Amino acid sequence: MKKENTKKQNGYLRSVGCVSLGCAKNKVDLQVMLAHLVNAGYKIVSLDEKPDILIINTCAFIQAARDEAAEEIARAAKMRKAKKCKAVIISGCMPQRYREEFLPDVADAFIGIDELDKIVDLVKRLEDKLVKAMADKRCKRIPFEEREMLVSANQPNKVFDSPISALRLTGQAYAYLKIAEGCAHRCAYCAIPAFRGNYRSRSVKSIVDEAKTLVKTGVRELNIIAQDPLFYGLDFKDGTNIVTLLKALDKIKGDFWIRVLYSYPNEITQEFIDWMNTSKHAVKYMDVPLQHTDQDVLRAMNRSAAIKASADIADKLRKKIPGVTLRTTVMTGFPGETAEKFNSMLKEIKRMQFDYLGVFAFSPEEGTPAEKMKQIPEKIRVARAEKVSIAQNKIWDKKVESYFDREFRALVVAPGIARLPSQAPDVDGVVYVNMDLPVGEFADITIQGADGYDFIAYDA
Repeated sequence: MKKENTKKQNGYLRSVGCVSLGCAKNKVDLQVMLAHLVNAGYKIVSLDEKPDILIINTCAFIQAARDEAAEEIARAAKMRKAKKCKAVIISGCMPQRYREEFLPDVADAFIGIDELDKIVDLVKRLEDKLVKAMADKRCKRIPFEEREMLVSANQPNKVFDSPISALRLTGQAYAYLKIAEGCAHRCAYCAIPAFRGNYRSRSVKSIVDEAKTLVKTGVRELNIIAQDPLFYGLDFKDGTNIVTLLKALDKIKGDFWIRVLYSYPNEITQEFIDWMNTSKHAVKYMDVPLQHTDQDVLRAMNRSAAIKASADIADKLRKKIPGVTLRTTVMTGFPGETAEKFNSMLKEIKRMQFDYLGVFAFSPEEGTPAEKMKQIPEKIRVARAEKVSIAQNKIWDKKVESYFDREFRALVVAPGIARLPSQAPDVDGVVYVNMDLPVGEFADITIQGADGYDFIAYDA
Protein backbone atom coordinates (compact mmCIF):
# COMPACT_ATOMS: atom_id res chain seq x y z
CA MET A 1 0.00 0.00 0.00
CA LYS A 2 2.82 2.34 0.90
CA LYS A 3 4.55 1.66 -2.42
CA GLU A 4 1.38 2.41 -4.36
CA ASN A 5 0.96 5.77 -2.63
CA THR A 6 4.53 6.68 -3.50
CA LYS A 7 3.85 5.95 -7.16
CA LYS A 8 0.78 8.18 -7.15
CA GLN A 9 2.65 10.91 -5.35
CA ASN A 10 5.52 11.02 -7.80
CA GLY A 11 3.19 11.55 -10.74
CA TYR A 12 0.53 13.76 -9.23
CA LEU A 13 2.06 17.20 -9.88
CA ARG A 14 4.28 17.20 -12.97
CA SER A 15 3.35 20.19 -15.15
CA VAL A 16 3.49 23.90 -14.34
CA GLY A 17 1.60 26.84 -15.81
CA CYS A 18 2.26 30.43 -14.84
CA VAL A 19 0.93 33.97 -14.89
CA SER A 20 3.42 36.84 -14.65
CA LEU A 21 2.11 40.13 -13.30
CA GLY A 22 3.80 43.46 -12.75
CA CYS A 23 7.21 44.59 -13.92
CA ALA A 24 9.95 42.84 -15.87
CA LYS A 25 11.89 42.32 -12.63
CA ASN A 26 8.99 40.21 -11.40
CA LYS A 27 9.08 38.21 -14.62
CA VAL A 28 12.74 37.38 -14.01
CA ASP A 29 11.88 36.10 -10.53
CA LEU A 30 9.31 33.79 -12.09
CA GLN A 31 11.91 32.57 -14.60
CA VAL A 32 14.21 31.65 -11.71
CA MET A 33 11.49 29.56 -10.06
CA LEU A 34 10.56 27.86 -13.32
CA ALA A 35 14.21 27.03 -13.98
CA HIS A 36 14.46 25.26 -10.62
CA LEU A 37 11.30 23.32 -11.41
CA VAL A 38 12.52 22.32 -14.88
CA ASN A 39 15.77 21.06 -13.39
CA ALA A 40 13.70 18.93 -11.01
CA GLY A 41 11.79 17.34 -13.89
CA TYR A 42 8.66 19.47 -14.07
CA LYS A 43 7.29 20.53 -17.44
CA ILE A 44 6.22 24.07 -18.29
CA VAL A 45 2.93 24.20 -20.19
CA SER A 46 0.38 26.82 -21.22
CA LEU A 47 -2.78 27.40 -19.22
CA ASP A 48 -4.77 25.82 -22.05
CA GLU A 49 -2.93 22.56 -21.41
CA LYS A 50 -4.42 22.24 -17.92
CA PRO A 51 -1.25 22.48 -15.81
CA ASP A 52 -1.10 20.49 -12.59
CA ILE A 53 0.37 23.52 -10.81
CA LEU A 54 -0.58 27.14 -11.50
CA ILE A 55 1.85 29.78 -10.24
CA ILE A 56 0.56 33.35 -10.10
CA ASN A 57 3.49 35.71 -9.61
CA THR A 58 1.98 38.89 -8.22
CA CYS A 59 2.78 42.60 -8.02
CA ALA A 60 1.79 44.79 -5.06
CA PHE A 61 3.27 48.14 -6.06
CA ILE A 62 0.01 50.09 -6.33
CA GLN A 63 -3.70 49.39 -5.98
CA ALA A 64 -4.14 48.79 -9.72
CA ALA A 65 -1.54 46.01 -9.53
CA ARG A 66 -3.27 44.45 -6.54
CA ASP A 67 -6.59 44.61 -8.37
CA GLU A 68 -5.02 42.81 -11.34
CA ALA A 69 -3.68 40.13 -8.99
CA ALA A 70 -7.14 39.70 -7.49
CA GLU A 71 -8.59 39.17 -10.96
CA GLU A 72 -6.02 36.47 -11.77
CA ILE A 73 -6.62 34.76 -8.44
CA ALA A 74 -10.35 34.71 -9.19
CA ARG A 75 -9.55 33.24 -12.59
CA ALA A 76 -7.46 30.57 -10.89
CA ALA A 77 -10.42 29.70 -8.68
CA LYS A 78 -12.55 29.09 -11.77
CA MET A 79 -9.81 26.96 -13.34
CA ARG A 80 -9.56 24.86 -10.25
CA LYS A 81 -13.31 24.44 -10.01
CA ALA A 82 -13.35 23.32 -13.65
CA LYS A 83 -10.49 20.88 -12.88
CA LYS A 84 -8.10 22.73 -15.18
CA CYS A 85 -5.42 22.74 -12.49
CA LYS A 86 -4.77 20.78 -9.30
CA ALA A 87 -2.80 23.23 -7.18
CA VAL A 88 -2.38 27.00 -7.00
CA ILE A 89 0.72 28.79 -5.72
CA ILE A 90 0.74 32.56 -5.24
CA SER A 91 4.20 34.10 -5.33
CA GLY A 92 5.88 37.45 -5.44
CA CYS A 93 5.10 40.80 -3.92
CA MET A 94 1.56 40.19 -2.66
CA PRO A 95 2.43 37.45 -0.16
CA GLN A 96 5.72 39.20 0.62
CA ARG A 97 4.02 42.49 1.47
CA TYR A 98 0.89 41.06 3.08
CA ARG A 99 2.30 37.94 4.66
CA GLU A 100 0.00 37.93 7.68
CA GLU A 101 -3.31 38.65 5.99
CA PHE A 102 -2.93 37.54 2.35
CA LEU A 103 -4.64 34.14 2.33
CA PRO A 104 -7.14 33.79 -0.56
CA ASP A 105 -9.06 30.53 -0.39
CA VAL A 106 -8.00 29.30 -3.83
CA ALA A 107 -4.30 29.09 -2.95
CA ASP A 108 -2.57 26.00 -1.61
CA ALA A 109 0.74 27.73 -0.97
CA PHE A 110 2.50 31.09 -0.91
CA ILE A 111 6.15 31.86 -1.63
CA GLY A 112 7.99 35.13 -1.15
CA ILE A 113 10.74 36.86 -3.11
CA ASP A 114 13.53 35.65 -0.82
CA GLU A 115 12.65 31.96 -1.27
CA LEU A 116 12.76 31.52 -5.05
CA ASP A 117 15.28 28.67 -4.83
CA LYS A 118 13.00 26.74 -2.47
CA ILE A 119 10.16 26.34 -4.96
CA VAL A 120 10.89 22.63 -5.64
CA ASP A 121 10.81 21.70 -1.97
CA LEU A 122 7.59 23.66 -1.61
CA VAL A 123 5.97 21.80 -4.50
CA LYS A 124 7.06 18.44 -3.11
CA ARG A 125 5.51 19.22 0.28
CA LEU A 126 2.42 20.45 -1.50
CA GLU A 127 2.20 17.22 -3.43
CA ASP A 128 2.41 15.18 -0.22
CA LYS A 129 -0.44 17.13 1.30
CA LEU A 130 -2.60 17.00 -1.82
CA VAL A 131 -2.18 13.24 -2.19
CA LYS A 132 -3.16 12.83 1.44
CA ALA A 133 -6.17 15.08 0.98
CA MET A 134 -7.28 13.24 -2.17
CA ALA A 135 -7.10 9.93 -0.29
CA ASP A 136 -9.57 11.29 2.25
CA LYS A 137 -13.00 11.20 0.64
CA ARG A 138 -14.19 13.88 3.05
CA CYS A 139 -11.50 16.34 1.98
CA LYS A 140 -10.53 17.20 -1.61
CA ARG A 141 -8.35 20.21 -0.68
CA ILE A 142 -5.46 20.85 1.65
CA PRO A 143 -6.97 21.94 4.97
CA PHE A 144 -6.76 25.70 5.48
CA GLU A 145 -4.49 25.40 8.50
CA GLU A 146 -2.02 23.17 6.58
CA ARG A 147 -1.44 25.49 3.65
CA GLU A 148 2.17 26.48 3.05
CA MET A 149 3.36 30.04 3.77
CA LEU A 150 6.97 30.09 2.63
CA VAL A 151 7.56 33.81 3.11
CA SER A 152 10.29 35.19 5.33
CA ALA A 153 9.13 37.53 8.07
CA ASN A 154 12.42 39.40 7.74
CA GLN A 155 13.33 41.98 5.13
CA PRO A 156 14.53 40.26 1.93
CA ASN A 157 18.32 40.24 1.54
CA LYS A 158 19.10 37.75 -1.23
CA VAL A 159 19.84 37.96 -4.94
CA PHE A 160 19.34 34.98 -7.25
CA ASP A 161 21.03 33.55 -10.30
CA SER A 162 18.93 31.35 -12.53
CA PRO A 163 20.03 27.69 -12.72
CA ILE A 164 19.03 27.79 -16.41
CA SER A 165 20.17 31.11 -17.85
CA ALA A 166 18.65 30.38 -21.24
CA LEU A 167 15.13 29.93 -19.84
CA ARG A 168 13.08 33.05 -20.57
CA LEU A 169 9.44 34.03 -20.88
CA THR A 170 10.14 36.78 -23.42
CA GLY A 171 10.67 34.59 -26.48
CA GLN A 172 13.76 34.09 -28.59
CA ALA A 173 14.78 37.61 -29.54
CA TYR A 174 15.27 39.49 -26.29
CA ALA A 175 15.69 39.00 -22.57
CA TYR A 176 15.61 40.95 -19.34
CA LEU A 177 18.89 40.85 -17.46
CA LYS A 178 18.24 41.65 -13.81
CA ILE A 179 21.41 43.01 -12.21
CA ALA A 180 20.23 43.85 -8.69
CA GLU A 181 17.40 43.55 -6.22
CA GLY A 182 15.85 46.04 -3.78
CA CYS A 183 16.23 49.81 -3.63
CA ALA A 184 18.60 52.27 -1.97
CA HIS A 185 16.18 55.19 -2.11
CA ARG A 186 13.28 56.11 0.11
CA CYS A 187 10.86 58.04 -2.08
CA ALA A 188 7.93 59.21 0.01
CA TYR A 189 5.33 57.57 -2.23
CA CYS A 190 6.97 54.17 -2.70
CA ALA A 191 6.61 51.05 -0.54
CA ILE A 192 9.01 48.88 -2.55
CA PRO A 193 11.99 49.04 -0.14
CA ALA A 194 9.71 47.88 2.68
CA PHE A 195 8.98 44.54 1.01
CA ARG A 196 11.81 44.23 -1.52
CA GLY A 197 14.63 45.22 0.81
CA ASN A 198 17.74 47.33 0.45
CA TYR A 199 19.73 47.50 -2.78
CA ARG A 200 21.94 44.50 -3.43
CA SER A 201 23.87 43.90 -6.63
CA ARG A 202 24.62 40.60 -8.30
CA SER A 203 28.27 39.93 -9.07
CA VAL A 204 29.68 41.05 -12.41
CA LYS A 205 30.71 37.48 -13.17
CA SER A 206 27.24 35.99 -12.60
CA ILE A 207 25.64 38.62 -14.82
CA VAL A 208 28.21 38.26 -17.61
CA ASP A 209 27.95 34.46 -17.50
CA GLU A 210 24.17 34.71 -17.84
CA ALA A 211 24.47 37.22 -20.67
CA LYS A 212 26.90 34.94 -22.55
CA THR A 213 24.42 32.08 -22.36
CA LEU A 214 21.56 34.28 -23.50
CA VAL A 215 23.49 35.57 -26.52
CA LYS A 216 24.69 32.05 -27.34
CA THR A 217 21.07 30.83 -27.35
CA GLY A 218 19.84 33.52 -29.73
CA VAL A 219 19.10 36.62 -27.67
CA ARG A 220 19.76 39.78 -29.67
CA GLU A 221 18.77 42.35 -27.05
CA LEU A 222 19.80 42.45 -23.39
CA ASN A 223 17.58 44.75 -21.39
CA ILE A 224 19.37 45.76 -18.20
CA ILE A 225 16.88 46.07 -15.35
CA ALA A 226 16.86 46.79 -11.62
CA GLN A 227 14.96 49.20 -9.42
CA ASP A 228 17.86 51.58 -10.10
CA PRO A 229 20.39 50.23 -12.64
CA LEU A 230 22.79 53.16 -12.36
CA PHE A 231 23.25 52.44 -8.64
CA TYR A 232 24.67 49.05 -9.58
CA GLY A 233 27.85 47.99 -7.76
CA LEU A 234 27.97 50.91 -5.36
CA ASP A 235 26.96 48.60 -2.52
CA PHE A 236 30.16 46.61 -3.12
CA LYS A 237 32.22 49.65 -2.10
CA ASP A 238 35.19 48.49 -4.19
CA GLY A 239 34.93 50.85 -7.17
CA THR A 240 32.59 48.64 -9.18
CA ASN A 241 29.81 50.57 -10.92
CA ILE A 242 27.36 50.22 -13.78
CA VAL A 243 29.98 51.10 -16.40
CA THR A 244 32.26 48.38 -15.03
CA LEU A 245 29.48 45.91 -15.76
CA LEU A 246 28.53 47.38 -19.14
CA LYS A 247 32.11 47.28 -20.40
CA ALA A 248 32.32 43.63 -19.33
CA LEU A 249 29.12 42.89 -21.26
CA ASP A 250 30.54 44.71 -24.28
CA LYS A 251 33.31 42.11 -24.48
CA ILE A 252 30.81 39.33 -25.21
CA LYS A 253 31.12 38.21 -28.83
CA GLY A 254 28.08 38.53 -31.02
CA ASP A 255 25.69 40.95 -32.68
CA PHE A 256 23.29 42.21 -30.01
CA TRP A 257 21.89 45.32 -28.36
CA ILE A 258 22.35 46.44 -24.76
CA ARG A 259 19.52 48.61 -23.49
CA VAL A 260 19.70 50.10 -20.00
CA LEU A 261 16.23 50.70 -18.57
CA TYR A 262 15.81 53.45 -15.96
CA SER A 263 18.43 56.14 -15.42
CA TYR A 264 17.77 58.51 -12.56
CA PRO A 265 18.81 62.07 -13.58
CA ASN A 266 21.25 62.69 -10.72
CA GLU A 267 23.03 59.36 -11.31
CA ILE A 268 23.85 59.86 -14.99
CA THR A 269 27.63 60.33 -15.12
CA GLN A 270 29.92 61.42 -17.92
CA GLU A 271 31.44 57.93 -17.75
CA PHE A 272 28.04 56.39 -18.51
CA ILE A 273 27.45 58.85 -21.36
CA ASP A 274 30.87 58.04 -22.81
CA TRP A 275 30.03 54.33 -22.70
CA MET A 276 26.77 54.92 -24.54
CA ASN A 277 28.53 56.93 -27.24
CA THR A 278 31.36 54.45 -27.80
CA SER A 279 29.90 51.00 -27.12
CA LYS A 280 29.30 48.81 -30.15
CA HIS A 281 26.29 47.27 -28.44
CA ALA A 282 24.67 50.22 -26.65
CA VAL A 283 21.23 51.35 -27.72
CA LYS A 284 20.96 55.12 -27.52
CA TYR A 285 17.84 55.02 -25.44
CA MET A 286 17.35 56.41 -21.94
CA ASP A 287 14.39 56.06 -19.61
CA VAL A 288 14.81 58.99 -17.20
CA PRO A 289 12.00 58.98 -14.61
CA LEU A 290 11.46 62.58 -13.48
CA GLN A 291 8.24 61.99 -11.48
CA HIS A 292 7.81 65.79 -11.36
CA THR A 293 9.55 69.03 -12.29
CA ASP A 294 8.50 71.33 -9.44
CA GLN A 295 11.17 71.67 -6.74
CA ASP A 296 8.74 71.73 -3.83
CA VAL A 297 6.93 68.62 -5.03
CA LEU A 298 10.22 66.79 -5.58
CA ARG A 299 11.32 67.68 -2.04
CA ALA A 300 8.02 66.38 -0.68
CA MET A 301 8.63 63.19 -2.66
CA ASN A 302 12.06 62.91 -0.97
CA ARG A 303 13.72 63.26 -4.36
CA SER A 304 15.69 66.43 -3.57
CA ALA A 305 18.87 64.92 -5.00
CA ALA A 306 17.29 64.91 -8.45
CA ILE A 307 16.13 68.55 -8.49
CA LYS A 308 19.19 70.16 -10.07
CA ALA A 309 19.82 67.34 -12.55
CA SER A 310 16.17 67.15 -13.65
CA ALA A 311 15.88 70.76 -14.75
CA ASP A 312 17.90 70.49 -17.96
CA ILE A 313 18.24 66.72 -18.36
CA ALA A 314 16.53 66.43 -21.75
CA ASP A 315 18.61 69.18 -23.37
CA LYS A 316 21.80 67.87 -21.76
CA LEU A 317 21.31 64.30 -22.96
CA ARG A 318 20.35 65.29 -26.50
CA LYS A 319 23.46 67.46 -26.70
CA LYS A 320 25.82 64.82 -25.28
CA ILE A 321 24.29 61.73 -26.94
CA PRO A 322 23.37 62.54 -30.55
CA GLY A 323 20.28 60.67 -31.69
CA VAL A 324 19.25 59.52 -28.22
CA THR A 325 15.64 58.50 -27.60
CA LEU A 326 14.26 59.79 -24.30
CA ARG A 327 11.44 58.41 -22.17
CA THR A 328 10.25 59.65 -18.80
CA THR A 329 7.57 59.05 -16.19
CA VAL A 330 5.67 61.68 -14.23
CA MET A 331 3.14 61.57 -11.43
CA THR A 332 0.16 63.87 -11.02
CA GLY A 333 -1.70 64.79 -7.86
CA PHE A 334 1.05 64.17 -5.32
CA PRO A 335 0.20 65.92 -2.02
CA GLY A 336 1.11 69.60 -2.29
CA GLU A 337 0.77 69.78 -6.07
CA THR A 338 -1.25 72.93 -6.56
CA ALA A 339 -2.84 73.87 -9.87
CA GLU A 340 0.06 76.26 -10.41
CA LYS A 341 2.68 73.58 -9.77
CA PHE A 342 0.89 71.15 -12.06
CA ASN A 343 0.65 73.69 -14.86
CA SER A 344 4.34 74.41 -14.42
CA MET A 345 5.12 70.71 -14.89
CA LEU A 346 2.86 70.53 -17.92
CA LYS A 347 4.71 73.48 -19.43
CA GLU A 348 8.06 71.79 -18.78
CA ILE A 349 6.87 68.56 -20.39
CA LYS A 350 5.90 70.48 -23.51
CA ARG A 351 9.28 72.22 -23.51
CA MET A 352 11.42 69.09 -23.00
CA GLN A 353 9.65 67.13 -25.76
CA PHE A 354 10.31 63.59 -24.54
CA ASP A 355 9.86 60.93 -27.21
CA TYR A 356 7.82 58.78 -24.83
CA LEU A 357 6.19 59.60 -21.54
CA GLY A 358 4.28 57.53 -19.02
CA VAL A 359 1.98 59.25 -16.55
CA PHE A 360 0.04 57.95 -13.60
CA ALA A 361 -2.12 59.58 -10.99
CA PHE A 362 -0.70 59.42 -7.48
CA SER A 363 -2.07 56.62 -5.32
CA PRO A 364 -1.42 56.79 -1.55
CA GLU A 365 0.29 53.60 -0.46
CA GLU A 366 -0.07 52.31 3.06
CA GLY A 367 3.03 52.52 5.17
CA THR A 368 4.59 55.34 3.14
CA PRO A 369 5.15 58.94 4.32
CA ALA A 370 2.96 60.22 1.48
CA GLU A 371 -0.02 58.31 2.85
CA LYS A 372 -0.07 60.62 5.88
CA MET A 373 0.05 63.81 3.83
CA LYS A 374 -3.03 65.85 2.92
CA GLN A 375 -4.47 64.21 -0.18
CA ILE A 376 -5.66 65.81 -3.40
CA PRO A 377 -9.06 64.45 -4.51
CA GLU A 378 -8.72 61.46 -6.84
CA LYS A 379 -10.86 63.13 -9.49
CA ILE A 380 -8.33 65.96 -9.76
CA ARG A 381 -5.35 63.57 -9.77
CA VAL A 382 -6.83 61.59 -12.66
CA ALA A 383 -7.90 64.67 -14.63
CA ARG A 384 -4.38 66.05 -14.44
CA ALA A 385 -2.94 62.75 -15.67
CA GLU A 386 -5.28 62.87 -18.64
CA LYS A 387 -4.09 66.39 -19.48
CA VAL A 388 -0.48 65.18 -19.50
CA SER A 389 -1.41 62.27 -21.78
CA ILE A 390 -3.14 64.61 -24.23
CA ALA A 391 -0.11 66.91 -24.28
CA GLN A 392 2.29 64.03 -24.88
CA ASN A 393 0.14 62.60 -27.66
CA LYS A 394 0.38 65.95 -29.45
CA ILE A 395 4.16 65.89 -29.04
CA TRP A 396 4.26 62.38 -30.51
CA ASP A 397 2.04 63.34 -33.43
CA LYS A 398 4.74 65.79 -34.50
CA LYS A 399 7.67 63.50 -33.79
CA VAL A 400 6.27 60.46 -35.59
CA GLU A 401 6.51 62.05 -39.02
CA SER A 402 10.30 62.19 -38.72
CA TYR A 403 10.34 58.36 -38.91
CA PHE A 404 8.50 58.10 -42.23
CA ASP A 405 10.37 56.95 -45.36
CA ARG A 406 13.52 56.27 -43.35
CA GLU A 407 15.44 53.03 -43.15
CA PHE A 408 16.10 51.52 -39.72
CA ARG A 409 17.73 48.42 -38.35
CA ALA A 410 15.07 46.57 -36.37
CA LEU A 411 14.92 43.44 -34.26
CA VAL A 412 12.25 40.92 -35.27
CA VAL A 413 10.66 39.82 -31.99
CA ALA A 414 7.69 37.80 -33.28
CA PRO A 415 6.18 36.81 -36.63
CA GLY A 416 5.31 40.08 -38.39
CA ILE A 417 6.47 42.21 -35.45
CA ALA A 418 9.75 44.07 -34.93
CA ARG A 419 11.11 46.81 -32.70
CA LEU A 420 13.38 49.76 -33.47
CA PRO A 421 16.28 50.79 -31.23
CA SER A 422 14.00 53.60 -30.09
CA GLN A 423 11.34 51.16 -28.84
CA ALA A 424 11.80 49.40 -25.50
CA PRO A 425 9.85 46.19 -24.96
CA ASP A 426 6.37 46.35 -23.45
CA VAL A 427 6.14 50.15 -23.23
CA ASP A 428 6.95 51.94 -26.50
CA GLY A 429 5.03 50.24 -29.26
CA VAL A 430 6.24 47.99 -32.08
CA VAL A 431 6.67 47.88 -35.85
CA TYR A 432 4.25 45.78 -37.87
CA VAL A 433 6.12 44.39 -40.87
CA ASN A 434 4.28 43.06 -43.91
CA MET A 435 6.90 40.52 -44.94
CA ASP A 436 8.29 37.24 -43.75
CA LEU A 437 11.33 37.95 -41.55
CA PRO A 438 13.09 35.45 -39.27
CA VAL A 439 12.30 35.93 -35.60
CA GLY A 440 15.32 36.70 -33.47
CA GLU A 441 17.27 38.39 -36.25
CA PHE A 442 17.95 41.98 -37.26
CA ALA A 443 16.43 43.35 -40.46
CA ASP A 444 16.62 46.60 -42.40
CA ILE A 445 13.14 48.07 -42.74
CA THR A 446 11.61 51.31 -43.96
CA ILE A 447 8.84 52.98 -41.97
CA GLN A 448 5.87 53.86 -44.13
CA GLY A 449 3.18 54.74 -41.61
CA ALA A 450 2.03 54.73 -38.01
CA ASP A 451 -0.94 53.76 -35.90
CA GLY A 452 -0.68 55.60 -32.59
CA TYR A 453 2.70 54.63 -31.13
CA ASP A 454 3.10 51.64 -33.45
CA PHE A 455 4.72 51.77 -36.87
CA ILE A 456 4.04 50.03 -40.17
CA ALA A 457 6.99 49.06 -42.37
CA TYR A 458 8.04 47.25 -45.48
CA ASP A 459 11.31 45.60 -46.43
CA ALA A 460 14.03 48.06 -47.39
